[in-house]
Amino acid sequence: MFQEKKLARQTAFTLVMIVTMLTHSPAVGQGNGGEIWPMPAWEQASPEEVGMDAALLGKARDYALTGGGSGCVICQGRCAMQWGEQKRRYDLKSTTKAIGVTAVGLALKDGKIKSMKEQAKKYHPMIGVPPESNAKAGWLDKITLFHLATQTAGFDKNGGYTELLFEPGTKWSYSDGGPNWLAECITLVYEQDLNELMFERVFGPIGIKPADLTWRNNAYRPHEINSIKRREFGSGISANVDAMARIGYLYLRRGRWQDKQIIPASFVDAVRTVPQAVRGLPIVKRETYFNASEHYGLLWWNNADGTMAKVPRDAYWSWGLYDSLIVVIPSLDIVAARAGKSLNKAGNADYKTIEPFIEPIAMSVKRKSSRGAAPYSASPVIKEIEWAPADTIIRKAKGSDNWPITWADDDNLYTAYGDGWGFEPKTEKKLSLGIAKIIGSPPDFRGVNIRTISGERVGQGAEGAKASGILCVDGVLYMLVRNVGNSQIVWSADHGKTWKWCDWKFTISFGYPTFLNFGKNYGGARDEFVYIYSPDSDSAYKPADRMVMARVRKDKINNRNDYEFFEWLDGAGEPIWTKDINSRGAVFINPRRCYRSGISYNSGLKRYLWCQTIYGDYDMRFKGGLGIFDGPAPWGPWTTTYYAENWDVGPGETSCFPTKWMSSDGKTCYLVFSGDDCFSVRRARISGERLGSHR
Repeated sequence: MFQEKKLARQTAFTLVMIVTMLTHSPAVGQGNGGEIWPMPAWEQASPEEVGMDAALLGKARDYALTGGGSGCVICQGRCAMQWGEQKRRYDLKSTTKAIGVTAVGLALKDGKIKSMKEQAKKYHPMIGVPPESNAKAGWLDKITLFHLATQTAGFDKNGGYTELLFEPGTKWSYSDGGPNWLAECITLVYEQDLNELMFERVFGPIGIKPADLTWRNNAYRPHEINSIKRREFGSGISANVDAMARIGYLYLRRGRWQDKQIIPASFVDAVRTVPQAVRGLPIVKRETYFNASEHYGLLWWNNADGTMAKVPRDAYWSWGLYDSLIVVIPSLDIVAARAGKSLNKAGNADYKTIEPFIEPIAMSVKRKSSRGAAPYSASPVIKEIEWAPADTIIRKAKGSDNWPITWADDDNLYTAYGDGWGFEPKTEKKLSLGIAKIIGSPPDFRGVNIRTISGERVGQGAEGAKASGILCVDGVLYMLVRNVGNSQIVWSADHGKTWKWCDWKFTISFGYPTFLNFGKNYGGARDEFVYIYSPDSDSAYKPADRMVMARVRKDKINNRNDYEFFEWLDGAGEPIWTKDINSRGAVFINPRRCYRSGISYNSGLKRYLWCQTIYGDYDMRFKGGLGIFDGPAPWGPWTTTYYAENWDVGPGETSCFPTKWMSSDGKTCYLVFSGDDCFSVRRARISGERLGSHR
């Protein structure tokens, strides 16, 4: 019976491959938004045509060629440079890990597995055995899929049946055995050869043919498991650089190929960043793997800790013996692939041996896209934001900043200021936290200070409590206050005259939290929850790699035990929540650029608009970057509406679009920002060819 099923699968596989090749080979490789796709082949361009320096690219190529082999560099979807035989297959060794883990993304998308935090034993009852000594250690029940994908399960290096070296999750140890157990888990949930699965669902649809990529029989364990071919993630794939670049391009586009989402974008985000539970773990064989737990994601390496100082921190890559590399740099719209002989004669994980290849590629980019080095692709809904001229900006409350803002039940806007004196007439004493209300709308609005003994605080800079978020729900004002180790909630039932302070604080992360604002008095909210966002940092003054998110029922805002934290999106794009703040995941990623922000819902456009100050080296009150991102839900997926590394005026350290000051069609908004140390207001006109379909 099983042989009949196996034959049927093989026949189906052949038919799928034929159909795939027929239906995925358009003559023109352009998709939505003008993106270029290599279907059937990469469009060629000179380095100059894609804004790259040919000499620097040549430097990267020449270094790669010290180990011979082949390579290519893709920028903006076009091949800017290539060398060697593009169709020659190379043994990719551990680059197999990065390719193989894509099958885990498929399993999440298909609902075959629910979460990476699930026990591996649920999917593979014999996980870790043999050897029998692993069963005696008492650790097998603790191994999760997450541990297997992050090199924290504890298995020794060899790809066979190896011993556990430590309790899962307590150390980082590079292994082929752990990823190979993960491959078996995915094989068992699909009851299918992973080679067949990947050609049907991933390789074929992105233009990779069997002649481009092969997956050997298992070299360390029996060739079959439950009469199914047993593949490895630890090693085993041979491929040409064209296939490698296509896999990198799938990841660059966050799991999407043309109009099809092949693996979840949230999975790609998890792959390319360092999980909180991994960062800083002790390293087994540190002399070989250095500080790996500071720059390793889900079977991909990355530059999140800035080890490569001149390479963007969002860069990530596969890395196999002989220095096979698939390099992805989202902020520069780059993929590079290289295979051949070793560049690294020491055979260790020292980034200095691959830096001479990756750095000149990154440094070669001379011309950024119109949206700058944005961390996410262009919005499919919003085409552009047209800002009113700088000389029309309204500035009030000189010398005060912060300005989180909410639309209350009495039809006024309420806000808070820091390190200043508020609106005229100014307070006699400089406050670190002061309250005000805004009456009217631009250009004819006025600010009024609300004096409150229980709400006001003093103290300069980080020494003073300050507001980072404010929200009105059912006539009650709630304020998120930072610089209090880490943040705290206070509330007022009389429109800011008196305030009560919660007896608990966020002491892990949430150093600069802010509320998601809907309409008047929280009208038009999507559900019964209140949402909070923050850089994943204990401090309001240090940038983070990612943003995190919490939610709580709107009638339980003051109760810490009722909070849940965003973990990630499942295969259907639905959020997974956890009560454990230590299991929090990223809702947004921009390595070392996630800083202060404000977020509100534009009901006319049916989009969430997230305004973020882009962290940089300048005094952001007077000079700096501004990013505005949009999404269809509070958790995204996020796309870029506007991104400028250097806005035409100082963005200040926080900004947002008050919902009261949005037109009914959502196309005219007013940005409130703290530029020039003022309550600054600037009109924005939003345009886009597809806006009407999202009304």
